This record gives sequence, structure tokens and C-alpha cells, in this order.
Amino acid sequence: MSHAHDLGFDPAADPHLPSAPRYGFGRCPDCAAGRCRPSQGSRRLFTGLLGAAALSPALTPTWAREGVEVGGPSKISKLVPAEQVEQAGAQQYQQMMREAANQRALLPNNHPQLIRLREIAKRIIPQSEPWNARAKQWRWEVNVLVSPQLNAFCMPGGKIAFYYGILEKLKLDDDEVASIMGHEVAHALREHARERMAKTAATRLGANVLSSLLGLGNVGDTLLNMGSQLLTLTFSREDESEADLVGMELAARAGYKPSAGVSLWEKMGQVSKGAPPQWLSTHPAGPTRIRDIQANLPKVEGLYARADKPAQRFEVAPPLQTRPAS
Repeated sequence: MSHAHDLGFDPAADPHLPSAPRYGFGRCPDCAAGRCRPSQGSRRLFTGLLGAAALSPALTPTWAREGVEVGGPSKISKLVPAEQVEQAGAQQYQQMMREAANQRALLPNNHPQLIRLREIAKRIIPQSEPWNARAKQWRWEVNVLVSPQLNAFCMPGGKIAFYYGILEKLKLDDDEVASIMGHEVAHALREHARERMAKTAATRLGANVLSSLLGLGNVGDTLLNMGSQLLTLTFSREDESEADLVGMELAARAGYKPSAGVSLWEKMGQVSKGAPPQWLSTHPAGPTRIRDIQANLPKVEGLYARADKPAQRFEVAPPLQTRPAS
């Protein structure tokens, strides 16, 4: 889970990263513009394209399991090859890491906060496979960008990045870090990026073509410039809500308090000071998310109670100016 960057870094770095994705710890322009509304029915019914086929019981799996309830994987995602999306994600991530390294904006492998995040990831990653069998073969990476931005993301294929700003400015404890990391990993496990690409392709192909292709392979050849799509795609409010719940379960199974999502969103509300910054305005409203998290806590509290707890707790991220670069 490492990236070769043991050189010094610039504590005051504010890098320009053309390869950074626009999505991250919740970036939904529709939410910011007030266009998002609570979903009507299943988020997995691609209305107007899947038609009656999507309503077939054979295509609507039911999971009998302990934990949160979000339904089965997206069917329309089959239109896009998972391998290609993951490869595009890996290429985009590596490009972004090169850009950051060239601007001395990557924490070195021996930095305490990068060690911290990688240790938390080691506990969360093993919980991933039940949500997506492909996760077992992903080449996971975790890096920290020296940037004041309040953001984090996980690209397809398990490529995780945190911006130092979100660690420092929100004074996140380990449970809150796990809440964010679980949320971002959930986006990758639920293949929200792949689903967004597939819906774009389906819209271009048309309903008749989609109906004939669903479940019968993929039309990956129709999708060009996946890397650029990964830069510009946005997740919906439903994607974000689903990632909240799946991420809460991942954190609970990893031994981190699932209730940390409540304190996390309370901190976000305090930082916003009535004028939500981009990372907040593009999420569903904080109070709504807190209520959703609290309503679902009983579903994961037993998992947390039985989980092995971390043997080590880490220091809250200090200002980088006080941390030596060596």
C-alpha cells in the first residue's frame, strides 16, 4: 500500500494537480444547487432504460445478512468492464501521485500520519471482499497529499488518498478517519464510478440496445477516455448516502466506533460556519446524514461489539509546520 516518495516535502504545499478527480469526500453539484431530492424507489432501477427487465425478481437480489441494507450490486454496471475502469483508475492515480511528488506535496512513507492511515486501512481492507469479490485482487494504495483542502477519495481498484487539510483542520481521531476511509472505500466497492460511466454509455446507446445487452457481456469498446471520465464524474446523493452506510459497517467490522460519523458531521457543520465550503455543499445535508447514521447504528453495533479493536491509537494530525520533513 505504499508509493515511493521518501523525499522531503514542503509543509506549505498547495499543489496544482490536474489529474485529481473532482469527486472526493462527497462532491455532488446537484446537492449544491438544491436539485437533489430523496430517492423514489430503488436507486438501482435505471428508469426508462432497464424497464420491466429490471423489475424481474431474478434481477433483484435479497441479502440475508447482519449489517446495513443497501441492496445488491448495480446491474447496469455490466455495460462497462470492471478491469478497464480499475486500470484507468490506477493510471489516473499514479499520474496524480507523480504530479504531487514533483511539487513536494506527498508525505514520506515514514511520516506518522501516513503510517496512521495505512494502519487504519489494514483493518478496513479485509472487510471489503464480502462487498465486492474483486477487492481481493486490488493493489491497494494509501497516500497523503500535502494540501490544505478538506478532501479524501478512493479511486476504482482501491487507490486511496487523503488531503492533509481534512486531517488537521477537523482534528480527526482514528474513529473519524475510519469513518471517512470507510465511506470512500465504499464508493469503490459499490463501483459508483463504473455505474456512472455505464449510465452515460447507456444513454448514448439507447433503451433498445441496452435491453439487448444487459447481462450479456459489456460494451467497453464504446467507452473512450475513461481516465478523463474519472476526473469529471460526480456521485449522486444516493451514492453518497449508500457510501455512508456501507462505510459505517466497514469501520464497525474493523473495530472503529460506527457512531464516529455523527461527530464527524458535527465537526463539518462547525467548520462551515453557515457558508458551506465545496466539500460540504456537495454532500447531502449534514443533519440529514446524522439522522441516517443514527437510525442505522443498531444494525452495526453488534458487529462493532464483537470486532477486534485496534491495539494502537494515533495522534491527531498537528499542523505540518511543526512536523519535520525527514
